[in-house]
Amino acid sequence: MKSLKSYAILYLIFLYAPIFLLPLFAFNSSTVIAFPLTSFTTEWFTTLLTLTEMHGALLNSLKIALTSAVLATILGIFAAMAATRYTFPGQRGIMGFIMLPLVLPEIIVAVSLLIVILRMGFNTGAWSVIAGHTLICTPFAIAILQSAFASLDPSLEEAAYDLGETPASTFRLVTLPLVMPGIISALLISFTISMDEFIIAFFLTGAEPTLPVYLFSMMRFPKLLPAVMALGTILVVLSILLIVIAEFFRRRGAKRAGLKDTGGFL
Repeated sequence: MKSLKSYAILYLIFLYAPIFLLPLFAFNSSTVIAFPLTSFTTEWFTTLLTLTEMHGALLNSLKIALTSAVLATILGIFAAMAATRYTFPGQRGIMGFIMLPLVLPEIIVAVSLLIVILRMGFNTGAWSVIAGHTLICTPFAIAILQSAFASLDPSLEEAAYDLGETPASTFRLVTLPLVMPGIISALLISFTISMDEFIIAFFLTGAEPTLPVYLFSMMRFPKLLPAVMALGTILVVLSILLIVIAEFFRRRGAKRAGLKDTGGFL
């Protein structure tokens, strides 16, 4: 038991040590990413304001992430409702197929999408990245929303039908408000995944790179590496903030439904 605990601690240190090193070098005045550190500075954060190409990549990433998150959440709502409210032939197989991108290597997904797009005669661009990100974000949205719909008491919807509401108005007035914390949580998680994703964007981005692809290209210029560290620090903080907010809404939804919180999204 003691050895297992030691292994877990070493594993966490190995996993998160690079993240903890980001702010160290981001606030270091030297352009060399190495120890010992020289002196404290915020120069690299102000340098980010002068990189106009990075601003374009950031804007491109925000557009792609927002669009992908909205599409993945909408598809997740439909799939979660179908899985929890209805029974149909091949239900488990169909849901398993939809959730397949969770376990597929992203390099396989990226290359497959690239081949299909080129064989169909289309050019890659922001739309192809949105398609790829929607594909990999949808299973995460389904996993969150399926729990939200499963915890919803069906008698509430049945009562609305008895009072004369249509299926559309019942969903809008009864179902949607009750599962809204799950929807917000799925939206934030999908946005974070799309914003940070690199492999699919690298293959499908075309002439307008996303922020992770642009950061990868900056690695060829050693003098800009501290600025990359500064931007990485900002992205890590924002990602953690979004995940914390998403977890808050997930727990709020579980508490509203009277469920015991077991922790974690998946």
